Amino acid sequence: MLKAGVLGAGHLGKIHLRLLNQSHKYELVGFYDADAENAKRVVEEFGYTYFNTIEALIDAVDVVDIVTPTLSHYDCAKQAIKKGKHIFIEKPITNTVEEAETIRTLVAEHGVKGQVGHVERFNPAFIGVKDKIVNPMFIECHRLAEFNPRGTDVPVVLDLMIHDIDIILSVVNSPVKHISASGVSVVSDTPDIANARIEFKNGCVANLTASRISLKNMRKTRFFQKDAYISVDFLEKKCEVVKMKDAPENPGDFDMILQNAEGIKKQIYFDNPKVENNNAILDELETFADAINNNTKPIVTLHDGTEALRVATMIINQF
Repeated sequence: MLKAGVLGAGHLGKIHLRLLNQSHKYELVGFYDADAENAKRVVEEFGYTYFNTIEALIDAVDVVDIVTPTLSHYDCAKQAIKKGKHIFIEKPITNTVEEAETIRTLVAEHGVKGQVGHVERFNPAFIGVKDKIVNPMFIECHRLAEFNPRGTDVPVVLDLMIHDIDIILSVVNSPVKHISASGVSVVSDTPDIANARIEFKNGCVANLTASRISLKNMRKTRFFQKDAYISVDFLEKKCEVVKMKDAPENPGDFDMILQNAEGIKKQIYFDNPKVENNNAILDELETFADAINNNTKPIVTLHDGTEALRVATMIINQF
């Protein structure tokens, strides 16, 4: 079992602590948190071992799970990598693209592995349809959240939209050609609602909307490709695939047939993949353990995290 330690025991850090503690692939050694009062509460409530310094925790583990605020990701990761430790790092990977590039260089130099916490890749609804997403040409994403003061230290693009940016980059096999975007700060010092249009060199267009001041939560993405429409509800963990094929000569009474202006008939049929329930955060942590143990490539690489941050930064620079 890999010895793991968590840096940061906030809302998400506590979840990581609990899951690492119950995982059969890790031995949870302990945690560090800069807020001594919060750390004391976590020890009293859960009994996890607290380390007084980041250095002491890093020395005691094989894998460092970085769940601190984004601004400190770079320094935490750098310390861990230089001591030969593998890093799991929450999204966004770092605060700047330059920091992310440095982290990637350090990982290569020290022969360790890194994975970024883009957890929607492990959402069962996305897993159910990702193999059916083939060369999408139009993608529409809506990620809306009710207001929560947590996370408002960064623009909504880095807080919410970056999830969808990563998903899109994972299915569109083409470089970004052009980005246009707008964002508005409503209650925070940084944009709370944003829209971005990403154009790819192969002609694919993605339209993304993210808001953290909505009256209801929504996390839906729709993919349009030749002869198919694919819908993923990341919140409800549901997916739907609507396909079209040439209509049979003698359609049945219940077959859904469309005829276009040229007289070509197509049959519509539904292919709803089975969605297997899972714990996405546990899965991302345990697949990272598998990548370390088997010396294979992590599912969400540091390169993936860097590219998602690069596009997010390009969007923010439009505001």
